[in-house]
Order: sequence, then structure tokens, then C-alpha cells
Amino acid sequence: MGWTLRPGALDRDKPVNLQPFVQKRAGAMGGRQQLASLLLLLFLLGGLGQPLWPAAMALALRWLLGDPTCCVLLGLAVLAQPWLSPWMPHWLSLAAAALMLTVLPSRPPPGLRWLPTDIAYFVRLIHLGLKIKRRLNRQPPDTLVDAFERQARAQPGHTSLVWTGPGACSVTFKELDARACQAAWALKAQLGSHGGPTPGEPVALLVLTSHAIPALSLYLGLTKLGCPVAWINPHGRGAPLVHAVLTSGARVLLVDPDLQESLQEVLPKLQEENICCFYLSHSSPTPGVGALGAALDTAPSSPVPADLRAGVTWKSPAMFIYTSGTTGLPKPAILTQEKVLQMSKMLSLCGARADDVIYVVLPLYHTMGLVLGVLGCLELGATCVLAPKFSASAFWNDCRQHGVTVILYVGEVLRYLCNVPQHPEDRTHSVRLAIGNGLRADVWEAFQQRFGPIRIWEVYGSTEGNVGFINYPGRCGALGKMSCFLRLLLPFELVQFDTEAEEPVRDSQGFCIPVRPGEAGLLLTQVLGRNPFLGYRGPRKQSEQKLVRRVRREGDVYYNTGDVLAMDEEGFLYFRDRLGDTFRWKGENVSTREVEGVLSSVDFLQEVNVYGVAVPGCEGKVGMAAVQLAPGRAFSGQELYQHARTWLPAYAVPHFIRIQDFRPLTADTYRAVCEGTWKL
Repeated sequence: MGWTLRPGALDRDKPVNLQPFVQKRAGAMGGRQQLASLLLLLFLLGGLGQPLWPAAMALALRWLLGDPTCCVLLGLAVLAQPWLSPWMPHWLSLAAAALMLTVLPSRPPPGLRWLPTDIAYFVRLIHLGLKIKRRLNRQPPDTLVDAFERQARAQPGHTSLVWTGPGACSVTFKELDARACQAAWALKAQLGSHGGPTPGEPVALLVLTSHAIPALSLYLGLTKLGCPVAWINPHGRGAPLVHAVLTSGARVLLVDPDLQESLQEVLPKLQEENICCFYLSHSSPTPGVGALGAALDTAPSSPVPADLRAGVTWKSPAMFIYTSGTTGLPKPAILTQEKVLQMSKMLSLCGARADDVIYVVLPLYHTMGLVLGVLGCLELGATCVLAPKFSASAFWNDCRQHGVTVILYVGEVLRYLCNVPQHPEDRTHSVRLAIGNGLRADVWEAFQQRFGPIRIWEVYGSTEGNVGFINYPGRCGALGKMSCFLRLLLPFELVQFDTEAEEPVRDSQGFCIPVRPGEAGLLLTQVLGRNPFLGYRGPRKQSEQKLVRRVRREGDVYYNTGDVLAMDEEGFLYFRDRLGDTFRWKGENVSTREVEGVLSSVDFLQEVNVYGVAVPGCEGKVGMAAVQLAPGRAFSGQELYQHARTWLPAYAVPHFIRIQDFRPLTADTYRAVCEGTWKL
């Protein structure tokens, strides 16, 4: 079959040559000593009252003009010394200048060219952080729902949400607030008799994007009551859906009536756990499931007193967003009130304004679509245009019709737009900003060449992560930019890692080994008081598994992102790979264990192993299933396809099947020995 081993995949016992690392370390130490000596001399000169400008000017001339020109100028200065003597600096200053030219590199550090941009962004970030801090210090907490209520009072007639799907409509801030108040009073009255919800108790929401405005009204109503909301992926079915509901800790599940079939499949198991289910409709076709439609229509729209959420603090959970992370089934990541506020401010950090119209085609059960998109608009006071799903053919028509100025994306969205046949009106739009993640360099260039000079803000982060990056200079293909200033606020490390164990490599002292500029390394972000790791709801063990200790020194703690990045000498970060038993496809994290569990229930399959493989021209990886047939059974592609499409979201269905005559190996070994052996 022509298997190809990845370099270093199966040679864990091979001796490692550490000489280059030792030499680099020694050279770095020598450079630091020289620099320390130079700084000491400069401080001494300052203390003696000698001018420091000759050293600075000599270095500037060398970096700007190069060594030959700089030497010529210095030679001319020596020849003209008799005429220049009245203005010549003291010999100590000249000695310092000569020492600086000797010690420091002949060219300026690569990152120095970005110094003005780095400083400007850092100041902007600090200014935003101080504004958030002031809100954090208020009592009672000034949460996002408080900001939304202020927007409703300040600009009641301003359009808050525009729905472009069937039954297209729009609602103002005042109308949305009234709907949220109705939802709060209805839920308080109807669900109180079932033992909930009480402030602080989560409520699970299972709603399709096609009912986005009612879902957001429910969410805002629950936040007015102080209840965190678990946003469950509506495409999940069977055991994964039960898992999602149970791990949320909710005793109440609100369900879109269009998901009747999915609910009925799991209803007995939910009822065994005493979970009350309600359809968001006027009647219920399912015994044991209530209906809230009438109560929502007749509830008063009077303001909800803030006293009902008096127990909410900045550390209180605001919502749970499900993420696979790098292992296992999706887990409810905790987003506190503080984190929701910080993430909703991302739009303004990227240059969005209150008069912008922001187009969101991403799912509401994702952080990018819900928190950064919709809640970011409510915080900012901007108009949010919601589409039921992404449509490449309708995208620009929607933008032109609604005057969209800012779009949110994942990499696949912009690639699909570039693949649509060209149209004379491709540049006829008012979009000026695009904010998102996962954009490849070639798509980046093609998108701007075709649709105009739209400013792209590529961001990196994860729902449960404690640090994020932004490509604020706009370097094509980079996911973020780091500077010495930002690293003080967002400390992280890129370290060597073991491909098979998917863990950092340790040195003789037990610490992680940093990679050099340009090399791929596992991203670890330091857990600090200002950058906490909130983890997942449920057993602490699954959160602890994401932490790495003793990374650089005794007692430190880092969050393991599972992502492999590389950082060049200018501080730009680039994505390389993702570790763990999940892979990313079509903007979604696919859990290999979830897919394996679904496929294993097919009776003609005995063993199933799922992993992600790269496909040329596409972001992320697509699913491949290596299977072993049960004895005496034949493979039925049609049956397997129907089963997978019934029980898995479309993005999680494997595109490739590999039938093996032997027991499949682990996913890690398959990635090591099989990657690159398939043909499309």
C-alpha cells in the first residue's frame, strides 16, 4: 500500500543530538552578557553626565545605511576632526558608540519594523482593558444584559437584529428587550412549578438557527433571571445529545419544535434523569413534553427587576458553549460574565463601530457566531444581520441589500465565496472589515483581489482557552502577532512535543524545551490570575487534563491548547497542526470518539477507528474511518451512509472509508503511518 512514515513518528528511543541546542543556548547566554555589559556602560556614562547620543546615532546610521556607508561617514568624521573638534563628544561617548557597533547585530531586529504598530495596538488594548476593569469594579455587576438594557433605553428605535431567512423581519432594541422581558416572565411562571429555573441554575437550549430571534429572546430573558444557558448543537442526536444535556447540569430543556424527532429518540433517557422538556410552540405532539408558546405570547413585557439576578457576580457562569477541545465528546466550556464581556468587546477592538451593520452566518451554538457576533453587536449598539445558514450565492446580495459593513467568517466561508463564478458586482458592496479565523494565505489574497481591499482581522482563540491572538498588522496568512509588550500580558510558550504521546518533550531537569523561531511547537498558555483557565462544567478531572505543570520553572501552570504553531522572528504566528482525537472540518471540531461510537453500532462493522486527513485546497481535515468487518458480513456502503447521515451532523460524516483485514491501530498510529496514502 506504500505507507509513508512521518519523520520522527516511530523513533522515540533514538538518541537525540543536543549539541546544536547547547551551542545556541551558550551563544544566547554570551549575547545577553555582552548586552548587559553595554547597558551597564551606558548607565555609567549617564551617571558621569556624558552624552549618549553618539552611540544611538552610530547604531541608527549603521542600521539605516549599512556597514560600508556608516564606515565611510565615520572615516570622514575622523579626517575632519580638526574642524569638528569643538562639537566632538567626549572620548568615553565615542568608546560607547564603538562598543555598541561591535556588540549589537549589523541589522536591526526583524520585529523592530513593527514597533510603532505594536505600541499603537498595545495602547489600544490597554485602553479597552481599563474600560472593562471599571465595569468589573461596579457594584452590582454591570453585565452584558445591563448594557443591552441601556442600549434599548438610549436608542429604542434602532434596529438590533435583522433576519434574512423565511419570514424575513427585523426587530429594534426596544422590541427585542420587550420580547426578552416576556420570555423572562413566562419562564419564571411556567417553569417555577417544575422546580426551576432559579437564579444560577442552568437551562439548556436546543434550537435551530432558523429560529434565531426567538432563541435570542429566550437567552436574554434567562440572563435577566440570572440563569446561565447551555447552547446545545441542534445537529446532535442519540447518545451525544443525551451526553450534552446531562453534562450541562440543566433540569429544563427548551426545544425547537422542528427537532421533535431528535427529542423523541432520547426522551426516555432524559425523563429518567428528571429533566423537564418544553417545546417552543403552542402545542406539544409528544406526551410528557410541555409547550411554552402560549405563555410566551401572553406574558407581560414589563421590565424585569435587576433584583432577580442579584446573586450574579463576574465569576458566575453566563453560558456554556460545547467544545471538543482535543479529546473526547463535546464538553460544556464555562464562559463567565467577565469572559463574555471581554469577548463581546472584540468587535470594537477590531475597529467596528455602533453605526456598523454586521453580517453573521455562523451558528449560534458557537462562540464566534453568538458571543463575538450577536452579543458583540448588542454590546456595541450595532445592527446584526442574521442568516439561517451560509449561502455563497446569497452572501453578497444580502450584504448589498442590508448595507453590511462588517462580516464574520471562518476560513471555509471566504474560500467558498472565492469559488463562486465571478460577477460584475463583486466589488459593489460596503463591506470594510472581515473578522474571523482559519483563513489560508492563498484564499486571503484571492479574496482581497476579487472583492476589494477589505481589512481582514484574523484572530486565534478557543472557547475554553485563556489567551487569544490577533493579526492586527494584517500579515497575510498569519493567525496573530506577538510583541514584547503583549507577551507581558499574554505569556505563552511554543515547546517541543512528542508526536505519538501528544505531550511536551522534557529536558533533563523536567522542564519543557522551547522551539526556535520558525519551528513548529505545541502552544501552551500560562494560567494566571488575569488569564484564568475556567475549564469545563463537570468533574474537575477533565479540566485538569488540559493543564501542564513545570513548563519553564517550578510551580508554573499552563493550558495545553493542543495546537501546533510556529512564530517567525517578527512575532507573527502561523498554524501548523492540531493534536488530540479531534480534528477541524468546515469550521467545526469533530470528535473522533463520537463518530466511532455512531459507526460502531452498525452491525456489519466489528472495529472502527476514525481520524482526520488533510485534503488539498481545503482548511482543516476531513474524516476517514478505518473499519474491520464482522466475520461473515459484507460491507454495505448505502446502509453505512444512511446510518451516518441520520445520527451524525453533516460535517462529522466521514468522507473516506478504509476497509482493513486486521484490527485497526490507534488513531495516533494511523496518523503517523497512513497520512498521505489515500487518493481522491
